[in-house]
Amino acid sequence: MEETIRFKLNGKKTELTTDPDQTLLWVLRNQLGFTGTKFGCGIGFCGACTVLINNEPVRSCMMPVSGAAGKSIVTIEGLAKNGNLHPLQKAFIEHDALQCGYCTPGMIITAAGLLKKNPSPTRQQIIDGMEDNLCRCGAHNRIIEAIQTAAKEMKGGK
Repeated sequence: MEETIRFKLNGKKTELTTDPDQTLLWVLRNQLGFTGTKFGCGIGFCGACTVLINNEPVRSCMMPVSGAAGKSIVTIEGLAKNGNLHPLQKAFIEHDALQCGYCTPGMIITAAGLLKKNPSPTRQQIIDGMEDNLCRCGAHNRIIEAIQTAAKEMKGGK
């Protein structure tokens, strides 16, 4: 049976009627058109499907859309503001912190959650915070460097 579910998506009030057991990932991609959130493993292991829910990184492939009711969700598309890339998005480009790019949205969203909790992480805190996001291309060092750069920019430094 379908339900009406309401939440805030990338800063906008969103309401849809859908199967409440459908995963948030498939609702975002197929019903709402936010295809930046990727399907990777489907079991919450790889992190490609990560979104922020109330500023916490969450694997959208494991969450029923009903769990998003009343919450604030941010996808990779929601990080940019007024046509300006988020500092993390810019830093990932500047540091070439991607190869195939498939994991990149989940990496950036996880990093955004990390920097919200800890605006000045050490290199080891970044490594620990990003540990559960997988990148098969091996861009890990550039990802760490990009997060360090974005953290500095977000605090007002260069």
